[in-house]
Amino acid sequence: MDLQTYLTLDGTAMAQLVRSKEVTPAELLALSFERLEQLEPELNAFTSVRQEQAFAALAKSQDGLFGGVPMALKNISQSLAGEPLTAGSKLLGGSVAQRDSHFVSRLGAAGLSFIGHTNTPEFGLKNISEPELYGPSRNPWNPDYSPGGSSGGAAAAVASGIVPMAGASDGGGSIRIPASFTGLFGLKPTRGRTPVGPGTGRQWQGASIDFALTRTVRDSCALLDVLQTVQPEAAFQTPLFPGKYSGLFKQQPERKLRIAVAADSPVGTPVSQDAKDALQKTVQWLLQQGHEVEEASNGIDGIRLMQDYYLMNSGEMALLARNLGRMSGRALEAGDMEIESWLLSEAGKRVSAADYSASLASWDTAAAKMAELHQRYDFYLTPATAYTAPKIGELTHTTASRTDLLARFSAAQTMDAQQGLIYEMFLPSLTYTPYTQLANLTGQPAMSVPVHVSDGGLPIGVQFMAAKGEDHRLLALALQMEQTALWVGQKGNPVFSR
Repeated sequence: MDLQTYLTLDGTAMAQLVRSKEVTPAELLALSFERLEQLEPELNAFTSVRQEQAFAALAKSQDGLFGGVPMALKNISQSLAGEPLTAGSKLLGGSVAQRDSHFVSRLGAAGLSFIGHTNTPEFGLKNISEPELYGPSRNPWNPDYSPGGSSGGAAAAVASGIVPMAGASDGGGSIRIPASFTGLFGLKPTRGRTPVGPGTGRQWQGASIDFALTRTVRDSCALLDVLQTVQPEAAFQTPLFPGKYSGLFKQQPERKLRIAVAADSPVGTPVSQDAKDALQKTVQWLLQQGHEVEEASNGIDGIRLMQDYYLMNSGEMALLARNLGRMSGRALEAGDMEIESWLLSEAGKRVSAADYSASLASWDTAAAKMAELHQRYDFYLTPATAYTAPKIGELTHTTASRTDLLARFSAAQTMDAQQGLIYEMFLPSLTYTPYTQLANLTGQPAMSVPVHVSDGGLPIGVQFMAAKGEDHRLLALALQMEQTALWVGQKGNPVFSR
């Protein structure tokens, strides 16, 4: 097999070729590293690479659904024993994982070959991947632009063809945002379907889940077959899907669906014409399939919900900073973290238990409203992102803006004032990606589907949300869409012409 053939294959096709002995796992791994060497200096997708270890591991096992297929892991939560796991943080620059996470163990049992860990913003807090520790990852469609975040390195690795799939996580859109920015398929499963424990059961109180970014829907289906589980020690659980996700392509399309659509930003920020065009294309296709589509409000105060989301982030970061301080044996200072991490951790010190509990209660209110909406509609359709990808550096704070934020935060003497500044700090990035956080807080499954490329040559997706537990219905719809001209995927991605 040559590299150009490798680039045309998804993980499912690679595994089939291995089983039929038309290609060996070692050949696939060699092609993956060849592609990495070709592109990595430019894309900066990886924080660590394990070439020698990956080839050595081939001798141990090539069994499983994905026996011998190369895969990347994300440099946060997806721990592989003996490998660096730094979460993009300078404070954790020398950290090495002591054990495999449940998530990684399941993938390893499926026969996947781990080639390294991918870049992520510090602690996964941003929708771009430009950590000070490693520098920015770049978008294969145009390296002047970001692949998004927090699973930005994962998106760059998949969209460039280094690997057919990559581990990712999603605490506010961190799978769906980079999927939209790089023309990939991105599913955030129902809360509790893919727990990563042991010992990491809550992950932002259930807002964050681990899954993957893929080029094809069938790869995501097969990965969900591998990863779905009821883990006894997990804080959140959902009943197992009784069938096989990988068998959904055999089913007839559903008729007729009722779909609610909302184009406006839930936080009142502008929406680009590209996002509107992507949505309109999708609506027209749905109507042509005989589905019923109508505009509908979910009745949720989007600004308030985001304020409560950032309050949760503040509390979680305050705990993390306390633990990191204990590990380092000293009091942490502003220079130890990037500005978003530091201000969240400092703001969290003023968050009371009552305020924290109240913020989580608002998630439950939103979940109830969405459950009511899904009594009337099968899916809730929005843009995946409000814009195509931002330029590298556009959403990263300068030294001057960081100094200004620190000074203004010091002058803010109340929790409300500090939380107001937190919201203001994140507003430029939130303007790009205001749609995805809702599914994280309600626990619903949601997916980003690639349907449009801008005149500037950058992709953008739309987002479908479904009721809890109905991941299979999202995947079935995506499988249908994938067979049509509506699906953009990697069409137009210039990196594949190299």
